[in-house]
Amino acid sequence: MSSELYPQRRTRPVGPIVTGRVVRLLDGYSRELKVGQPILVAVLTAAGVVRLIGLLVTSVLRAGTGAGSRRKWKDLKKGPEYLVTPLQVRDADNRICELELHGHLPQSALHPGDHIQLTVRQQKDPDLAPRIERIVNITSGQLLTPRIPTVWSHLGPPLVLQAMLGVLLLGLIGACTVLT
Repeated sequence: MSSELYPQRRTRPVGPIVTGRVVRLLDGYSRELKVGQPILVAVLTAAGVVRLIGLLVTSVLRAGTGAGSRRKWKDLKKGPEYLVTPLQVRDADNRICELELHGHLPQSALHPGDHIQLTVRQQKDPDLAPRIERIVNITSGQLLTPRIPTVWSHLGPPLVLQAMLGVLLLGLIGACTVLT
């Protein structure tokens, strides 16, 4: 193929679905997910209610110190990192589209030359390339959905469960005070 016949124009995809061939996968880098301080304060406050009740119960029963391993505010505020892999795809109009793949995929999922159909979404930052939400690898017949960590997975199921119990307890206490 001659470069005169196929000029390398790099563009953004026109629509939410891009069909084409993988030109190349560039080296990935990590990006940090931001954790909003109001969300973190609300979760930790609600979880603190359950923790206080747990400390009271353990001190009465003397079953233990109740000082389980807790993550620090600094660790929780710093969001999880996820892998960002820039991807170049040649679409049906022979344009090279710059896209971003967030999260991990199996190593054998995409290869240069694979015929793929992508569902993409623009990111909040207009300077960033569109993000791939779903990949249909027509060559291999695979349906791939890259996943990145969320704020809730970063906080962890125990802390989120503790926070939900705290909200429930605060609601019960509030209901009891209103009824009396």
